[in-house]
Amino acid sequence: MVLGITGSTGALGRLVARALSEQGIEQRLLVRDPARAPELAGASTTRTSYADPELARASLEGVTTLFMVSGAEAADRLQQHRTFLDAAADAGVEHVVYTSFLGAAEDCTFTLGRDHWATEEHVRALGLGHTFLRDAFYLDFLPDLVGEDGVIRGPAGDGRVAAVTRADIARSAVAVLADPAAHQDRTYDLTGPEALSFDEVAALLTAHTGRTVTYHDESVEEAYASRLRWPAPQWQYDAWVSTYTAIAAGELATVSDHVERLTGREPTGLASYLTEEGR
Repeated sequence: MVLGITGSTGALGRLVARALSEQGIEQRLLVRDPARAPELAGASTTRTSYADPELARASLEGVTTLFMVSGAEAADRLQQHRTFLDAAADAGVEHVVYTSFLGAAEDCTFTLGRDHWATEEHVRALGLGHTFLRDAFYLDFLPDLVGEDGVIRGPAGDGRVAAVTRADIARSAVAVLADPAAHQDRTYDLTGPEALSFDEVAALLTAHTGRTVTYHDESVEEAYASRLRWPAPQWQYDAWVSTYTAIAAGELATVSDHVERLTGREPTGLASYLTEEGR
């Protein structure tokens, strides 16, 4: 088995690559900029691109199992995914482990979740063996949602989100990559141990930081208006706002035991994460 690992210069992929190296599992790091790749025992480095079919195919030659971290948010991200997957199929890749999104569907509320669904469908259409890791929103990102005034703003209503840490996603991915055949053609929902409302998130942040944090339930119109301070294309505004409306719609409230089933340990909740990080 030859493992190809994308995303090793990013937060999630780096965790996966490091854990594989620590377990003595050889891997090929597929990166856009080899100078930024981590230096790890048992890892070689090869330049690749999701958008360049010839470079992608050359980088994937000989890879049997591919860990594909979803590309950076972009207007053409889905096309980049399809290009890279086509190259993987042409190069003889047999199994794709793809980081998808919880509740990915053709008509899910979170706009970028639709791209994840379309990517999954493309993997199936190519006839590739696959494992889809459908992770919830990153729990470690929740503290960053607090504004300078101590307020989390968004149209999430009283909806709940079962956010999951990147570390738990990475541990789950490593468990799959260590024995891909055991997880052939399966989909896992990677969530935290509980689904929290933003009022509860704010209360936990207040308790652990000593700083008063509150949640303001914006209207959709308010949400679009408040984000105009950051210049962005319309699709990006839609993605930002729909992260909250998906929660309001109840689409991110699923709590799964898949992290524990894959890793043998319960996922980290927000209170534990804040304590561990000393926040």
